[in-house]
Amino acid sequence: VQLQASGGGLVQAGGSLRLSCAPSGDIFSITRMDWYRQPPGKLREWVSSITSVAGTTNYADSVKGRCTISRENANGTLYLQLNNLKPEDTAVYYCLALVNVRPYWGQGTQVTVSS
Repeated sequence: VQLQASGGGLVQAGGSLRLSCAPSGDIFSITRMDWYRQPPGKLREWVSSITSVAGTTNYADSVKGRCTISRENANGTLYLQLNNLKPEDTAVYYCLALVNVRPYWGQGTQVTVSS
């Protein structure tokens, strides 16, 4: 499985962005997809996840209420809608796909929120 993330950019506080992550390869073996982020100088942290079959979603407390994860059924593309962005949301955002228990990472997309 290969993952191509896109959609990052520079946005003012209070703005919105939609991140995308396009999988290729054996996409029907993906059991779950996640978004992680790594703020400057900090460890990578989990943001949100969505399961492939039931579509169950989960969110970190830091983004709950401001963020929506979704996945397109036709081609498996993963999205993360980020609203009411804050400077502390500045990070490189990574998508992850789980095939059984094996993780596959995308290359990351930079989100910068100015105050």
